[in-house]
Amino acid sequence: MPDKTIEKTVDALPGDTASTAGVVVTDSGPAPEKARSLWSDAWHDLRRNPLFLVSTVLIVFLLVMAIWPGLFTSASPRDADLAKHYLGKPNWSHFFAPDWFGYDVQGRSIYARVVYGARASITVGVGVTVAVTVLGTVIGMIAGYFGGWTDTLLSRLTDIFLGIPFLLGALVILNSFDDRTVMVVIMALAFLGWTQIARVARGAVITVKQADYVVAAKALGASTSRIMFRHILPNAVAPIIVVATIALGGYIAAEATLSFLGVGLGDTAVSWGGDVARGREQLRIAPHTLIVPSVMVSITVLSFLMFGDAVRNALDPKLR
Repeated sequence: MPDKTIEKTVDALPGDTASTAGVVVTDSGPAPEKARSLWSDAWHDLRRNPLFLVSTVLIVFLLVMAIWPGLFTSASPRDADLAKHYLGKPNWSHFFAPDWFGYDVQGRSIYARVVYGARASITVGVGVTVAVTVLGTVIGMIAGYFGGWTDTLLSRLTDIFLGIPFLLGALVILNSFDDRTVMVVIMALAFLGWTQIARVARGAVITVKQADYVVAAKALGASTSRIMFRHILPNAVAPIIVVATIALGGYIAAEATLSFLGVGLGDTAVSWGGDVARGREQLRIAPHTLIVPSVMVSITVLSFLMFGDAVRNALDPKLR
């Protein structure tokens, strides 16, 4: 409810001078609340968004499991005992026990492999996201700030990479490596995945560089690097963050897909995609070997997608 301005006239009292009679006293109510910045306003909305809170809890849980898997199980994901060949279906009564999800064809604990598999999948997702964000932001900023032939050249380069099917291109690149480590997969996916962020960064920079504070910085003789990284980037980073957080879940799914096709992480790596590929062969005999890692991939991707969607709604004024 808006504050009302109350005006009162003070009558002259005995002993008052003429200058104090008829003075108007204005009561404007409480002082107006200080305007919040974009980031404080976004945080104010995120704290009240159930989608953000649920996804944050899931992401923190997955990150802790990826960094410290020993907190969740003492079993080794590589220890195989053929005596436990498909021994016992998932035992739901033994929480966090090696036989909680049963055993695979080689007698390895599926629960231990699920816990340790989070490290490879999340490392690939986060690594690719950081790489494409840095590369795409730099290319987009250069194209948007300088314009002219620089913008034309970089935009056409972006169009060329956009014309390459993402998974097919990654499949071809990874198929040329004999030893496909986590770093190799990150580099292959980042080599093809920077285009979307580059386009978003270019559009944001073109909008921000026309602002008065950028024009003033140029008039004061600020260097190009200072203008780009001290004035333009902080005000153009919001849409870049939104795209990066949403894309992170997609990169985790891409790694699982490539591992399922046999061109992702090597056979020695413990990853959810590799376990899904091996569980496919025993779908009729032991469906839990396929279902458990598949559910973990789905939960992880869904968590990051929900997180990115909540951040997008908080940072985009048009969606409020």
